[in-house]
Amino acid sequence: MNKQTEISPGDLSTFAQLVGIYENPTMGFLLLYLIIVALSVVVYKLGFARKLPVLKSAVIYIVLAIGCLPLTFFGIGLPVAEGLLAAAVVLIIYKVRLHQSKKDQ
Repeated sequence: MNKQTEISPGDLSTFAQLVGIYENPTMGFLLLYLIIVALSVVVYKLGFARKLPVLKSAVIYIVLAIGCLPLTFFGIGLPVAEGLLAAAVVLIIYKVRLHQSKKDQ
């Protein structure tokens, strides 16, 4: 009745493997969470952030950090951090080209 599921390192996402979640689950989960929060903040700042008062910004970032917790659980087996990294790269390229375009005009 008590059947334990076996997980191999091949079942993990790339970032979960990089942080060593298989060898040290607690530290690996914390590192994966911090990576996902950092990438989410970068994507939010580059794509969606507006000038807000300090308290409203604090609320946004607290809710963002709380919302990253379920993403971290998904990020163990799914490429959540990798998707956030790709989104950040695309937004950085967009911002650089937008800045160059405005500079040329």
